[in-house]
Amino acid sequence: MQSEDLVPTSKRLRPPVVAVTGAASGLGRAFLAKVASSADFRRVVAIDEQRGDVPDVTWRVLDIRDPLLANRISDVDVLVHLGTDESLDSDHTERRRYNLRAAQTVLTACAAARVRRVVLVTSAMVYGAAADNPVPLPEDAPVAAEPDTGLVGDHLEIEALVRRSLRAHPGLEVTVLRPAALVGPGVDTVITRHFEAPRLLVVKGCLPRWQFCHVDDLVSALEAAALGRVGGVVAVGSEGWLEMEQVEEISGLKRFELPAGVTFGTAQRLHRLGITPTAATDLHYVVYPWVVDGVALREAGWKPTWTNEAVLRELLELCEGRHAVVGRRLSGKEATITAAGATVAVIGTAAIVRAARRKRRT
Repeated sequence: MQSEDLVPTSKRLRPPVVAVTGAASGLGRAFLAKVASSADFRRVVAIDEQRGDVPDVTWRVLDIRDPLLANRISDVDVLVHLGTDESLDSDHTERRRYNLRAAQTVLTACAAARVRRVVLVTSAMVYGAAADNPVPLPEDAPVAAEPDTGLVGDHLEIEALVRRSLRAHPGLEVTVLRPAALVGPGVDTVITRHFEAPRLLVVKGCLPRWQFCHVDDLVSALEAAALGRVGGVVAVGSEGWLEMEQVEEISGLKRFELPAGVTFGTAQRLHRLGITPTAATDLHYVVYPWVVDGVALREAGWKPTWTNEAVLRELLELCEGRHAVVGRRLSGKEATITAAGATVAVIGTAAIVRAARRKRRT
């Protein structure tokens, strides 16, 4: 007879208390709204620097980087950490400092407060995007992304923190969700901005495969993780993928092809000059495949409610009226750029580069 057989059923099945960081906005608010009235949780605690608008939860207003966080979660069984800065336009040094400090404080506080389980979100981008990636990537594929100053670098550092925390606090259970390209209201990434361009960039000799993850599906996957139905590293995404031809047909956007050296070399120069917000390595994720196979969730009985095609159609609606080239949002006169002009902007940008260099010299 196992020891758990001696635990009374009523206690064993007692719903957990769940806390959510970053609860006032974005993904945190979406998850909070989903679980606020769920019978699967005994109580829901919302943590943020400001009080949000979701009712029927316990609000605790504080900075999650505060070491006193442990005192505020002593009654919590599960903490879902969604209080991260995902903005492309944040200063990358400040953003990384914030994200790592927040994750470190959450993990340390949970261990100190004896919180049973922590759930975090990074990205399937940590697998890396490469021309020779298998499609799909197995969930236990090695982390092969290049560390950089972008959000991928933040995710890699956060996952490294998780590994160190598991060694330091063996009693703490940590689940890391790695969603495919995230799409939904308010989501602004290098992937979503790719579809704001007048044409779709393709590197010669390799076609991307497109897999998305709708915020709704990520929220339901987070709920499964919070309830302990999955654990460890968990990939999340719509089933299968779209070929480039399907993306062109659905979007009505045409591709333009460039050599890899020209594409990444120019993008890196533009980023170095501060003209574009993302490092050249971020472009790998719009030209090379990084499709994931969500085995753990599938075996737990979870299914996405959104197809890749449906997510792409919503993304196109959300992108309507916006214009971007190489991740850089265009406005005013720039928004009148033509498809041909966009191609020139990507491959040459010689005038922009020369002007920026002159400005730096003066």
